[in-house]
Amino acid sequence: MTTPDPAPPELRPHPVLPDYYAEPGERPGFVRTLFNRTAPHYDHINAVMSLGSGRWYRRRTLHWAGLRPGDRMLDVAIGTGLLAREACRIVGPEGRMIGLDLSEGMLAEARRALGIPLVQGLAEQLPVADGSIDFLSMGYALRHVADLGATFGEFLRVLRPGGTVLLLEIARPTAPWRRALAGLYFGRLVPLLSRWTTASRESETLMRYYWDTIESCVAPEVILRALAAAGFAGVQCGAQLDLFRAYVGRKPPGTGRA
Repeated sequence: MTTPDPAPPELRPHPVLPDYYAEPGERPGFVRTLFNRTAPHYDHINAVMSLGSGRWYRRRTLHWAGLRPGDRMLDVAIGTGLLAREACRIVGPEGRMIGLDLSEGMLAEARRALGIPLVQGLAEQLPVADGSIDFLSMGYALRHVADLGATFGEFLRVLRPGGTVLLLEIARPTAPWRRALAGLYFGRLVPLLSRWTTASRESETLMRYYWDTIESCVAPEVILRALAAAGFAGVQCGAQLDLFRAYVGRKPPGTGRA
């Protein structure tokens, strides 16, 4: 597994964050180590952050994007499997789920919760055959890839013609008062609660990094343009509370292998 070359600035989800790493090439190692160290606490942290609403929102968004029973689905950056657990309930026993993540610590946690094939790898270099997937998801991890163009190109490659990509993200609110409120909650309160309830300094660092990547992330319009430039059709972005974003695109029929 090799680390991709740093992308040009316009294709990076966010610029270098010097409080955490100094060069673009250092980001994958930093992210992998941080998630490895916090994997045992991640489900608890997520429950604190989402106030218990995460399962309902993930399930609702998967239905909205068109996931169906029997689909072959790849969950990129599966983490501990929070999104995949809801997806498994939808695709059912006749479907097929595969999970991929950079962090071996996260994969170990997912393995405890899910009986599906799990692979360690990068979103920019998917070890998956062309045209083999009906539905590809990525939950709250787009900010951690190196290159939007390379990532979306890989997503298009592995999807069958007519297949769907769904990206769940948190975006910086557009309204100033909402941005200030989100910064207070995600940037200050959640990191402190994470450290207090887990006794883990790394958990606090994870959630501070989480908010800093949200603050610095490219605008939703840039993500939509990158999806379209990669070849996806019908790209759209659903928004909830001026904070939660769900990006959807379809691989055009007749594109690549069925």
